[in-house]
Amino acid sequence: MQGVLTGFAVIAVVIGVGYVIGRRGHLGENGREVLTKLAFHVASPALLFTTLARADLSVIFSSRLLVTAMSTAVAAGVFVAVGAGRHWGVGRTTIGALCSSYVNSGNLGIPIAVYVLGDASLVAPVLLFQLVGVTPVALTILDLSGEGEKGPLRRRLLAPLRNPIAVGSLAGVAVSAAGLRLPGPVLDPLTLIGNMSVPAVLLAFGISLCGSTMPGRGPDRHLVLLSVALKSVGQPLVAWTLATSVFGLHGAQLLDVVVTSALPAAQNLFTYASSYAVGERLARDSILLSTVASVPVLVVVASVLG
Repeated sequence: MQGVLTGFAVIAVVIGVGYVIGRRGHLGENGREVLTKLAFHVASPALLFTTLARADLSVIFSSRLLVTAMSTAVAAGVFVAVGAGRHWGVGRTTIGALCSSYVNSGNLGIPIAVYVLGDASLVAPVLLFQLVGVTPVALTILDLSGEGEKGPLRRRLLAPLRNPIAVGSLAGVAVSAAGLRLPGPVLDPLTLIGNMSVPAVLLAFGISLCGSTMPGRGPDRHLVLLSVALKSVGQPLVAWTLATSVFGLHGAQLLDVVVTSALPAAQNLFTYASSYAVGERLARDSILLSTVASVPVLVVVASVLG
């Protein structure tokens, strides 16, 4: 229980600081925008590069990761199916699908993995899967849907190569796959810059709460409620079903996949939504509500399977 509460407490404090900064106007009118751009274009690519450059890519090939990938696909697929039927648009549907399935494996997943699962490395497969697989695909869709017919086909197809998040992730994978060890003078500055990513995202998220209405209301309330239900209940339930019925996992392995699937939507999804100017309120409300809802879910999961 301590790991769950500690992880959420850290995030809540930093978001609260961002809210206070926004209320008092310490960063001016464009403070949130500057923090968002800093995270998206500079800090997050550096963090993803340094993380993946030092990662053991062999962790990708495991039954636990298959459970995670399949539960992610199911949760996102349900939202996409509903979004297509309701004509919610490509951009909002993509953001909603991410909020329904993209877990906070970094700044929340790591402390929970340490205190609940006993090993921080257990979130590495999920982190790698999301960074290498889910993020480039989602951002490519947002790139292509945003540009539409405004540019030639060749330019639209090459859009991912101009995306800093995708570039940072793929560059890190390339370094790791090649077995390269970067020298300190190269890696240390990137690590220092990357350390700004999580605080910048959380502070920007806190600032965005200033003057906002209660979450789960407004024109996107149906999208928000669906994404929160899928993220908080649907995805961990699918993960448990697959782990027990298909892959025969039990004990610590079962606890691992269910806990990681029950983590709330990641804060960096708000950065993506803000950067593309689509589904910002959807992302903000979904992240906030899924974070609140995941507390009792994670407590129950840890108590029953722990």
